Amino acid sequence: MNEFYPLIIVALGVIALLILIMKLQINTFISLIIVSFLVAFALKMPVDEIVGTITDGMGGTLGSIALIFGLGAILGRLVSDAGGAQRIAMTLIDKFGEKHIQWAVVIASFIIGIALFFEVGLVLLIPIVFQIAKQLRVSMLYLGIPMAAALSVTHGFLPPHPGPTVIAQQFEANIGLVLLYGFIIAVPTVIIAGPVFAYVLKKVAPDVFTKSGDESAIGEVKEFNLADTPKFGISVLTSLFPVILMAISTIVMLLQDVYGLQENIVTKSLQFIGEPTTALLISVLIAIYTMGVARNIPMKQVMHSAEESIKAIGMMLLIIGGGGVFKQVLIDGGVGDAVEQIFTGVNISPILLAWIIAAVLRIALGSATVAALTTAGLVIPLMQGSDVNVALMVLATGAGSLIASHVNDAGFWMFKEFFGLNIKETFYTWTLLETIISVVGLIFVLLLSVFV
Repeated sequence: MNEFYPLIIVALGVIALLILIMKLQINTFISLIIVSFLVAFALKMPVDEIVGTITDGMGGTLGSIALIFGLGAILGRLVSDAGGAQRIAMTLIDKFGEKHIQWAVVIASFIIGIALFFEVGLVLLIPIVFQIAKQLRVSMLYLGIPMAAALSVTHGFLPPHPGPTVIAQQFEANIGLVLLYGFIIAVPTVIIAGPVFAYVLKKVAPDVFTKSGDESAIGEVKEFNLADTPKFGISVLTSLFPVILMAISTIVMLLQDVYGLQENIVTKSLQFIGEPTTALLISVLIAIYTMGVARNIPMKQVMHSAEESIKAIGMMLLIIGGGGVFKQVLIDGGVGDAVEQIFTGVNISPILLAWIIAAVLRIALGSATVAALTTAGLVIPLMQGSDVNVALMVLATGAGSLIASHVNDAGFWMFKEFFGLNIKETFYTWTLLETIISVVGLIFVLLLSVFV
């Protein structure tokens, strides 16, 4: 029973969090911090270490995404305030037509998601999705679910995202094969978890599709005469510039891995500008010119847009940081060790075992990347003497790490805030979406294992 005690505490902590937010209507950030302290005490963490863990959780989470989130929000707002987002939206509507607009969003999100972290892709795409939804008078979720599905699938299955990339290194898997198999699995998974799930959910729970979304999360979205907006080409180039820089860096890294190329000043420079923070900073500077200076918009007005974008995401950053605090308490409190004890000596397929362990860790710890990396450490000793395909092990682990995102995951709060949902609605949209991706991904991994 002792090995289950940490998991019981996690479950009670989640219940307490839901009560504080939904019943007592306490601010989400404050609720997360309160529950983090309570869970830390319940997990019997040394009292003198609890505050350090709280601080590390906040700093570790915001340290990794605050710059990316802030620069991404500024870039998205500059493009939006100049009319670039509206131009992109109207052009996509014109090319794909209203009937097929979901597929335009899926394709754009998948391409962007390959090179960008989930959070960055979400921040860049949200203004465009809002613009398209307003122009067509369709639900934000009708487009938001396919967008989130594409971003999440690329985050869990495809290098250069941290999870699949580092797991591939841990398992000593060929990055090229992981990428190839990942594409084979990702495409049908996005279709099922995106447009298909959105269609079914609209039939089952139509009320949630009446939500207009929370435009305050990105600031007020202006409307322009199309003739006054930047051209489609420059709008797309400005929006996708961080994607282009990261894609170049990714290709260089993949070529180095596959062909064993030596590092030199050129490859190091390309990797440097391909770092998310660097790429976004360069892209913001370009956006200041293309969406501001080149269109004779006063610098004061351009900077006002930048400032407003940061004001809009302030509370969201605190909530995400609070989710990181909760996650760190669970990690430092020994929840991962408890999961390891439970699965020691279990005799099932390594692929299925990797998925199960990653899924349990994801539900317990919140972070998909942490769940995936922890799983790798637990599963590698269990793979000894097995002829399992290690590239598929990477993808099974990635699939498991995406399951059932809930209140201890930053993505849960981002989706909730952007689309103006309450917690219950976020569970049966976002949490269910992530679970579908995880289960469907596992099914395709198992199917693929029959043929490779």
